[in-house]
Amino acid sequence: MDTRQQLYRDMDPHNLTPLWEVLHALVPPRPNTPCIPALWKYDEVRPFLLRAGAAITAEEAVRRVLILENPKLRGQSAATQSLYAGLQLILPGEIAPSHRHTQSALRFIVEGSGAWTAVDGERTTMRPGDFIITPSWTWHDHGSEADGPVVWLDGLDIPMVRFFDAGFAQNSVGRSQQVARPEGTSFSRFGHNMAPVRHEAPYGATSPIFSYPYERSREALEQLERQAPVDEWDGVKLRYVNPLTGGSPMPTMATFLQKLPKGFSGKPWRQTDGAVYSVVEGSGEVLITHGGEEWRYAFGPRDHFVVPSWHTARLASGPGCVLFSFSDRPVHQALGIHTEERLS
Repeated sequence: MDTRQQLYRDMDPHNLTPLWEVLHALVPPRPNTPCIPALWKYDEVRPFLLRAGAAITAEEAVRRVLILENPKLRGQSAATQSLYAGLQLILPGEIAPSHRHTQSALRFIVEGSGAWTAVDGERTTMRPGDFIITPSWTWHDHGSEADGPVVWLDGLDIPMVRFFDAGFAQNSVGRSQQVARPEGTSFSRFGHNMAPVRHEAPYGATSPIFSYPYERSREALEQLERQAPVDEWDGVKLRYVNPLTGGSPMPTMATFLQKLPKGFSGKPWRQTDGAVYSVVEGSGEVLITHGGEEWRYAFGPRDHFVVPSWHTARLASGPGCVLFSFSDRPVHQALGIHTEERLS
């Protein structure tokens, strides 16, 4: 028998394996994610959300969510290898019961107004385009006083926390938490480029503002479009920040809002952080290429798509559009492994 093969056979019962057989897979010449691009058209997804609303209550489900699974990660509840994305539905009069968990979460409101979310005793009303944070290990519940369905995008670092085997969760004994502070208190304290003279970060490494209204964010994009040069790759793009640090709103996820002007035809780019996009308004197209393959998606309001790690993407829009996105960039940056290329 071949000496090398005999070595492999003899050491296998001792839970040993030769590095040289797997080295190129462990340390590849370039990022090689198993994920592929994917698009979820809202007009196709919405009927299933409404059917879920008829099939199970928000209280029974705890969180009535349809997970946006990457086609190559089916069964893993993941949009990328580190990010979870799903669309959550709440109907008039419902309450999604209070709980907390170590996973950080974001909500980006897709449809409907009049629902609310509460974080550690403070409520905020949900409106389309609002970006709302649920910091790690904070009590949170959702309810609705709206006349119709309210839907939002859930983004969590579930796969990342699962990788570190660091997930904990706890359910509240009450159906919903008691409101202890008036709505808007967090924004009043930290949302005006100012902070109380004496304070502690209420949510640790997470932003003390847990609700970023779309109206203010969109106004900033419009002013920049009028007053500053349009970036050839991103159009007009801003990142949400933690006002106490200037960094990302959450330690594991970065969030962005960008406006592609009318007639925009962007240049290609790629980055190591995979990103999930939600189309806020308008329409456009994304072209994604990787390893000789090509994906071209036309998108409209409330559609969602994912651009995996190190896939080359370029955005275009005839009428103009606004896009929200989130990625795992803060972790890449903290580890010193983030890479981005802006191609011509």
